[in-house]
Amino acid sequence: MLDYDKEADAYDVTRGGEPRAAAAADAVLGLIPADTRRLLDVGCGTGIVTRRLAAARPAARVTGADLTYGMARMAAVRLPGAIVLADSRALPFPDAVFDAVTSVWLLHLLDRPEDVRTVVAECARVLRPGGVYVTTVDKAAAHDVGSDIDAVLAPRPRRPAPDAAPLVESYAAAHLLRPAGQARFPGRGQGRSPRRTAADLRRGWFTRLPPGDPLTERFAERLEKLPDQELPRPDPVFSVRAFRKAG
Repeated sequence: MLDYDKEADAYDVTRGGEPRAAAAADAVLGLIPADTRRLLDVGCGTGIVTRRLAAARPAARVTGADLTYGMARMAAVRLPGAIVLADSRALPFPDAVFDAVTSVWLLHLLDRPEDVRTVVAECARVLRPGGVYVTTVDKAAAHDVGSDIDAVLAPRPRRPAPDAAPLVESYAAAHLLRPAGQARFPGRGQGRSPRRTAADLRRGWFTRLPPGDPLTERFAERLEKLPDQELPRPDPVFSVRAFRKAG
């Protein structure tokens, strides 16, 4: 797991920046009811998407929550007075107070299935009956675009995807959240190049391939033999699911 306090300052520029945030926000907004008055963005990170949600819905009161101080600090600059430092597994809000809850690029970070279930449960708890929960799913799979980089990395050890869509749907159903739509959007600027992917491997960006491990080095060396070292391969395409709370 990356140290997101250390990653905060460089996070946006290494993750597609404003173009990716715009694509994400547009997809999420398309699934949030127009009459939303209170919206919570769980795991808001630097607030780069949260700010766009707030700008697009000026009549709504938008709150962002993140566990990492470095991320929350940056989000607070973008949305002064609207960011709280909070664990998504124990949200500091009463029941049924939000019309919409979002979690963009959060569930895939959780190592244990019980943590994913708990986060979904918390999002459902603070959502009013009839409200909508929107979350990204299948993030790791989105990065497999059929490139030569993917062919090199195919044999690597992987953990089961904690944000696999069927799992998230089952967790949602357990808390009276029914499917209410889906969308896809491009991860603009996130197409991998061989050189960047090798560097990411050595930084520990890939689970189960720790920095300095001989297997990590073998994969990095294979990537460094690919042609067009600086050429990004196709961008990933991310998936979003929406769920409406019964009641």
